[in-house]
Amino acid sequence: MIDLKTLREDPDAVRASQRARGEDSALVDALLAADERRRSAVAGADELRAEQKRMGKEVGKASGEQRDRLLAEAKELANRVKEAEAEQTAADAELERAQRAVSNIIEPETPHGGEQDYVVLKHVGTPPDFDFEIADHLELGTSLGALDMERGAKVSGARFYFLTGVGAQLELALLNMAAASATAAGFTLTVPPVLVRPEVMEGTGFLGAHSDEVYRLEQDDLYLVGTSEVPLAGYHQGEILDFTAGPRRYAGWSTCFRREAGSYGKDTRGIIRVHQFNKLEMFSYCPPEQAREEHERLLALEEEMLGKLELAYRVIDTAAGDLGDSAARKFDCEAWIPSQGEYRELTSTSNCTTFQARRLNVRYRDPDGANRITATLNGTLATTRWIVAILENHQRSDGSVRVPEGLRPFMGGVEVLNP
Repeated sequence: MIDLKTLREDPDAVRASQRARGEDSALVDALLAADERRRSAVAGADELRAEQKRMGKEVGKASGEQRDRLLAEAKELANRVKEAEAEQTAADAELERAQRAVSNIIEPETPHGGEQDYVVLKHVGTPPDFDFEIADHLELGTSLGALDMERGAKVSGARFYFLTGVGAQLELALLNMAAASATAAGFTLTVPPVLVRPEVMEGTGFLGAHSDEVYRLEQDDLYLVGTSEVPLAGYHQGEILDFTAGPRRYAGWSTCFRREAGSYGKDTRGIIRVHQFNKLEMFSYCPPEQAREEHERLLALEEEMLGKLELAYRVIDTAAGDLGDSAARKFDCEAWIPSQGEYRELTSTSNCTTFQARRLNVRYRDPDGANRITATLNGTLATTRWIVAILENHQRSDGSVRVPEGLRPFMGGVEVLNP
């Protein structure tokens, strides 16, 4: 949820953020009205409670007819207090609904517009120039005995797959490499739950406009996560953190599940867009004034991984209309995919400012001893989709695939994957 103090002080900035996202700026006015009604209801209830307290003292001092009269007035006042408190409860609920309807306020640098309005920040590396007819990752994976889409579909349906042999080894190597990188950078490695309660899923912003992407177990009232960002955001729910030693940084290794609703006909070949995959996700809690620096830190770690895998990539500044509800700014790293002749997203990192932590009530104690809402950030350090880029960019004319040097220690020293 956005900060109501910011809303009151600069509602035009919130309206502009909504418009930049392509969302309804009238929701801001509805939130302002709900905030005013709630403050009025609180003031009214407080005033009546204060009057009730004063009358209680008067009743204690009175006697005879005066006492009887005051008791009758006190009874009537008690009913008014009860009504005022009910009105306050309703106003609280209305305010929360209105507040949850407004997306996070974008950062000033975030490009305005939709999916295609991103800004390319830089290119790194040169796409490979092959002197033979290349294969795509599905052809390569099948010939290497690394990927079985046919049996995945037989067992589970479309967009499911088996990683087999060197394919399974390759994914484990990638994730272990990412885990080593994260722990070396000071992140605490975790294997979190992949089923979470509704308040945690909602608290991270995934039950808003993109709720149809989420798998739900209705009988248990639990949700399957699409990223370990969700359980890691809930890890410190309702807590007050100590940042004396610096930000709290975690890396979550988990299986992820996405319905891919609305993606019918897109990326139906291979494992670019699937319902189940594995991922190593970084997650940071820090003071809001350190969030921009932490965002750059997460991006640098992602770029370091891509460099070790010898992949040509570009970094884009995602446009506001393509952000999730919680993100104020997001950088995507897109690797060159030779069979498609274009860059495709492999990883992203988002600065969610205080939006998620306000919903989940995660605070920290500042140097003056005051409790403040933390900022949260996330970034992907490796996921199953990276196998696509590795196979295609490092393929050789005989159908074999060269293992990038940085990955070899995690592959038992293997240098080449042979058909």
